[in-house]
This record gives sequence, structure tokens and C-alpha cells, in this order.
Amino acid sequence: MLRLTCLLPLIVLAADPVAEFRGSAKQVSAVVSQPAAEGMVVVTVEFGATDVDSVTTMKAETRRLLALNVAVPKGQTVTRRFLVDVRRPEYTGGRVTLKARETSNSTWDQQLSLEFLGPTARAKVVSVAPAPNSTVRIFLAGDSTMTDQANEPYVGWGQAFPLFIGERAVVANHAESGRALRSFQGEHRLDKILSQLRKDDFVLIQFGHNDQKEKGEGVGAFTTYAKRLRDYLDAIQAKGGKPVLVTAVARRRFDDKGQVTESLGDFPEAVRRVAKERSVPLIDLNASSKQIYQALGVEKSKLALLHYPAKTFPGQTDPLRDDTHFSAYGAYEMARCVIEGIRQGVPELAAFLAPSVQPFDPSHPDDPAQVAILASPFSKGDQPEGK
Repeated sequence: MLRLTCLLPLIVLAADPVAEFRGSAKQVSAVVSQPAAEGMVVVTVEFGATDVDSVTTMKAETRRLLALNVAVPKGQTVTRRFLVDVRRPEYTGGRVTLKARETSNSTWDQQLSLEFLGPTARAKVVSVAPAPNSTVRIFLAGDSTMTDQANEPYVGWGQAFPLFIGERAVVANHAESGRALRSFQGEHRLDKILSQLRKDDFVLIQFGHNDQKEKGEGVGAFTTYAKRLRDYLDAIQAKGGKPVLVTAVARRRFDDKGQVTESLGDFPEAVRRVAKERSVPLIDLNASSKQIYQALGVEKSKLALLHYPAKTFPGQTDPLRDDTHFSAYGAYEMARCVIEGIRQGVPELAAFLAPSVQPFDPSHPDDPAQVAILASPFSKGDQPEGK
């Protein structure tokens, strides 16, 4: 049975198990939720309407982008299938140590949540069923720049990543704000991934922002950080998984000549060296993200990050000047960088990309005006951990 939870007034036009909604100029969002066992599910959705040319954006769980501006002419329909990862904190032998704010979002609640956005949004949830056993999981392990951010305007690149994945793989984003390799493992987040990891599943690993802050004798990029990366690789490969190392996405930093500078020290280079040493695929997101900032320039690159005047969002009393965390546009561009890295350098994983994926040159990023991703209804939340 589907339970419809309305973020704004909703007209229910059909009985369960099919749930239909209509958008309007004042009614731009609805959430369909249902209890779901942990695992991978297939959601089949029919987009379109008899009364209007519809345009619908769809997100799942904690604002994971699945469909962007699906346009369907009046009187026609388009049916799409989506794979969604549903999970809980428990695993055999333990439990993930969740932060307080994680307990209230849609990631760990054992509910399947689907969000539909758009002034002319029209969608019908046709079915929800278990995913085929052949479905491959693509796990994401990382920090706030990758995570499924709960609140606008923050968006991790991992939230945009599912948009580019086809129907034979599902994205399981386990990244969390403020986490380093050490704390991610200490909170049993790696154990949770390993408990679900099957032979030939993929794990993308991107840390560095918070590892950089660790202090102590012998601590550093080429010592403790590199060793922990190797430990992660050992654990994943022992289960038959396929790790992919990702260099930490760059912060937006320019020198007085307008050139992008490195703010992560030796940490990106440490990842490159471990990848080469262990013959593991590498996606150099640090390099490609700097290309994007450089191409956009000092001022325009602010659109990729979080630069907003006070009172842009409800409850936002102070200006936002954040050069680490992404806007929806920035997350979309970073996800495209990762997808291009997969397309060029990880052929086994590239086989699972959506057929619509196009080549991407980070030195020629998309025009921000052409990337329209509707915001989820705003609920005030804390700033993500990490800078």
C-alpha cells in the first residue's frame, strides 16, 4: 500500500496501488512514501497528463535526483523505471552510529520516499517491486561534498549522480558530512557497506577534506591517510568488490591573479599514488573540479557553490559564503565530472551508465542558466560539517 504524504496540498485521483498527483503554480511538490524492506527496489512511473504539457522532476529518499525535467506533451505518457536503494542502520553484527540529524531524514527510515516537483508536474506511480538479483550496487563512501544533503540549498554531487546511471545498477550513497576515512570506519559506515557488498559491486571512495584536519605525530597524506586508503581497498577487494578511488573535490580558491589554487595539500596526490601502486581505477575529481572553477572564473564560479544573500531562503538570516559545498548546479557539474571519469577510465562501471550520457569537458562546463534543477521544499537545517 502506498501512503501519500503531502508537502503541499495534493489531489489524489486514483486509489492504491496507483497514486497520481497534479501540480499547479502554487502546488509544486508531493511525496509518496511507503514502508519498504531494506534492499533495492524498482519504481515504475508513468509521466504525463491529458490536460497539460507536463514537466516533472523526480527525487528519491533524501533528495536523490532520478529524473530531471521530464517533458511530456499533453495527451501523451512516458513510462520510466528507476532503481532506488532503501536501507536501515542495522547490519549483521552491528549498527551504524548515526548523527542526530540523520535519524530524521529519509535515508535511514525504512520508507521509500519519492518526490515530484514542477508547476506542471504530472506523474503516476505505477508500481514498486524488488529489484532483480542481478542489479549491481554502486556504493559511495565520502564526506559532505558527496553526501545526500537533507536540506536546501546544500547538494552533494552524489545526489545528482543517480541521474546518469542506467537501469541495471543502483546508487547507494553512504557518504556523510564531516567524515574522514577514520571516522567513517569508526561509525561502522564501512562495515555497513561491506555487509551488503556483493561480488562485482563498485565502491567509489572520496575523502580528504576532513582527513586534512587530523593532527598528531606521523599523521599525514602519505602516511596515515594512504594506509587507511589501502585498508579500505583490502576490505572491499576481500569481498569481491571493485573499489574506485576519487580525489577530493577542490575547494573554490583563487589567487590574486585569478588562478585556481590547491587547498587540499598533498591529499589528492596521495590518492593518485595509492591508485597507481594498487592498480585501482582513479577518478581525478580534484583536477576536473579545478578546471570547472577556472573556466567559470572568479565570479561566475560562485554559482557552483553556496553564495546567497541573507534571507534568500526561509530562516536564513545571514549571507551564505561557502566555497566547499555545492549548489544544485555545482553538484550536477561535479557529478558530470565523475561520470566522465568513469566513461574514460572505468570501462567495467561505464557499462552501467545511462544511454543518454554524453561526453563532458570540465574546461567547458554547462551554462548555469541552462541547468534548471527545482529545489525541494525548504526546511531549515544545520550547515554540513566540514569545510
